[in-house]
Amino acid sequence: MDTRRLGATGPVVSALGLGLMGMSDLYGPADDTESIATIHAALEAGVNLLDTGDFYGMGANELLLREALRGHDRDNAVISVKFGALRDPDGGWAGQDGRPVAVKNFAAYTLRRLGTDHIDIYRPARLDPQVPVEDTVGAIAELIEAGHVRHIGLSEVGAETLRRAAAVHPIADLQIEYSLLSRGIEAEILPTARELGIGITAYGVLSRGLLSGRWSSDRALAGGDFRGFSPRFQGENLEHNLKLVEALRAVAEDKGVTVAQVAIGWVAAQGTDIVPLVGARTRERLAESLGANGFGLPEVDIKAIEAAIPADAAAGARYDAGSMHALDSER
Repeated sequence: MDTRRLGATGPVVSALGLGLMGMSDLYGPADDTESIATIHAALEAGVNLLDTGDFYGMGANELLLREALRGHDRDNAVISVKFGALRDPDGGWAGQDGRPVAVKNFAAYTLRRLGTDHIDIYRPARLDPQVPVEDTVGAIAELIEAGHVRHIGLSEVGAETLRRAAAVHPIADLQIEYSLLSRGIEAEILPTARELGIGITAYGVLSRGLLSGRWSSDRALAGGDFRGFSPRFQGENLEHNLKLVEALRAVAEDKGVTVAQVAIGWVAAQGTDIVPLVGARTRERLAESLGANGFGLPEVDIKAIEAAIPADAAAGARYDAGSMHALDSER
């Protein structure tokens, strides 16, 4: 497994990270035994960046990771945790909380659920519009001083917020959606991150399965799968997006790899400061994703990929209107 450093001040991590959200939330039922086996397979393959959130399954995802790491050397894992998203008993969403007192409260519960004495990278899941980012980052900096956190990350924030946060404390990385179907960061956010020495951990590299090469317009979705109301998976939007995938399939087949591998490889090829997060929930899907590590994409392949799926070619927003409004990165 190749490695990359997250920004100028962050840890050295595997060139691909594993996102754990789907093992506990938002993509329908998952099997805990298979999820744990997948985490083990990732660690054995050299994947050390494991991304979770305290609100994924209302703590269940952190408990799952704790179980998966039982018997493993804690120092072999770089645990990235998102916090601040508020839930209700029915699984609904109730806003963000970035107040310093809340930051420390969230961290205390996460440390207990994970069964560890430190969080490697700690980040607010979304910007709290009621709390200056300087206050939230300052609270995490105090957790670093106390030894509970190693690095600060951010998620889905815009260029101005990046600058304000970095003025308070070095930021290791920005976690944000980046894929062939979501290239909005290229205009301003990515250049600003590079100017400030902030790495990118890219989630949604397969656009929630659209770029897996296995999606179909008649696929039935389980209850609780947010793709059931995601704009890119609806009606004519879906038909349009699947045509883009078929164009990408032709490029993949010519190269002798899968659609998913090309999509992941394209993100990884955008810079050594970018680490794609793959959301594999099974060992089979993980093995396919790992096949994108190190195969390389020469310029001719990059041009063919971007001709198949040009920038801004996707139909439909990446979230519903309410969720898009909550993204500082989209303002």
